[in-house]
Amino acid sequence: MISGIDHVQLAMPAGGEAKARDFYARSLGVPEVPKPAQLGARGGCWFENGSVKIHRGVEYDFSPARKAHPAFVVDDLAFLVRTLSNAGFLVKEDKPLEGYERRYVDDPFGNRIELMQPK
Repeated sequence: MISGIDHVQLAMPAGGEAKARDFYARSLGVPEVPKPAQLGARGGCWFENGSVKIHRGVEYDFSPARKAHPAFVVDDLAFLVRTLSNAGFLVKEDKPLEGYERRYVDDPFGNRIELMQPK
């Protein structure tokens, strides 16, 4: 039986760490944490805040996830939409989902990210 999710792993192209830091740490507000030494040579970076763990791994034959995506629950969607828009990211609306306000944004590599705030 599955009792939880430890982390979400998303791919990025080699050399994309600075763009990942700008998006995940600065725009989304999830701080970067050091990767374990034995994994550091692979590239990528990790972002964690409590139970939210987003690991970015290098994929040399990278192709963005356009449909598959993580959905992050947020406290203040309007603030986050403004922050992302001011940083130059296009935030998109989608069909309503009962009980939530939600938006989509692509990370700097084209991976789809859903942001959800309970009503």
